[in-house]
Amino acid sequence: MSVTADRLSHSQADARDLVRANGAARPVLETRVVSGQEWDQTIADFDEVCQEQLHAFAVARWPSVKHEPMLFLLNGEIVGGSLMMVQPLPLRLGHIAVSKWGPMLKDLARPDADALHAGMIEALIADYADKRGQMISVLPCASTTPINGAFQRLEAYGFQAGSQLMFPNRYIVNLRLDDAAQRKSLNQKWRYHLNKSEKSGLSFEWAGPERLAEFDTLYTAMTDRKQFSDHSAYDSVASLMALDEKLRPELFFVRHEGVVVAGALIFKAGDRAVYLYGATNDQALPLRAGYFMHWNIIRWLRDNTRARWYDLGGTDGFQGLHQFKKGMVGDAGVIEPVPPVANYASNRLAYLFGTAAFAARDALHSLHRMIAGWRNPKTRPTQVRPGADETGQ
Repeated sequence: MSVTADRLSHSQADARDLVRANGAARPVLETRVVSGQEWDQTIADFDEVCQEQLHAFAVARWPSVKHEPMLFLLNGEIVGGSLMMVQPLPLRLGHIAVSKWGPMLKDLARPDADALHAGMIEALIADYADKRGQMISVLPCASTTPINGAFQRLEAYGFQAGSQLMFPNRYIVNLRLDDAAQRKSLNQKWRYHLNKSEKSGLSFEWAGPERLAEFDTLYTAMTDRKQFSDHSAYDSVASLMALDEKLRPELFFVRHEGVVVAGALIFKAGDRAVYLYGATNDQALPLRAGYFMHWNIIRWLRDNTRARWYDLGGTDGFQGLHQFKKGMVGDAGVIEPVPPVANYASNRLAYLFGTAAFAARDALHSLHRMIAGWRNPKTRPTQVRPGADETGQ
């Protein structure tokens, strides 16, 4: 199941043929930029809604950029959207319009879903690239199929592959199985540890947002114990927990003898639930609390949401996480890569300035990783990079 970025590489000719074949059905969409509050309320029912596309999250995570929530309409009906983040380049050399995990479709089951996605790409090009002269940078999400159709369509419109995550694979669990089928899907070793955890006197509980402070305490203690620099978006959690119920992450705890030993925050809206943050104490590992917690989260999501998939995220290069998540994905889930960032500009200078800015950013991030690894060897990746043997066997 594990794949690398080369599976995403399809010839430009093949991709353009795909667009031409659907050309007659490709709609021209109306665009509308709305307020952040209206945006979050509107996309709550989207199949492809995700944390990164929430205005409440983006303004907390990236406060220095201009946020433009853009809806796409067909004959007056909202069919999709993309939260665009417009970032100025140094020395006023231009701007980059960034969409992370966008553009999103409201209804993945529509027969014209692919044509609508193509229409959204065309609308972004017309506005940001042609009209404003900006470079557009789109990072599609990992697909649940071997071919990433969103990335393929971006290629067809002339988007060029840019930055790639060092460890791009995402581990995605199939939520639409009954308990017996789900357990059978698990890797044998993962199932063994789950069986052990169920005999350890653990209990699983859903918790309301009023108990976030308990998770904060557990999370802070864990990061202090592991001595890892936290570069995540955890500072945005308070903003997310203040959202309406549809978009608010769910909080779960695992207890042993009355003491909380593990917890997790899960984004549950849309077609794909996402593991956001987890925390454990010293007791959790010998009790195998992580196995117990995720097994019960899978069952809770299946029974209480419409999500078909549970995205466990990546590994940050740690082999232990790869083994744990691969075993949970099992035979029924998928492991697919986040594709490279896709960049486009109508103006050659806009493209050159934009890609140069990204190259400088990537170099800075690489330097920070190197320094972090020097200061704390525990932060150095232990997983084999894509392109080598990732079986983990």
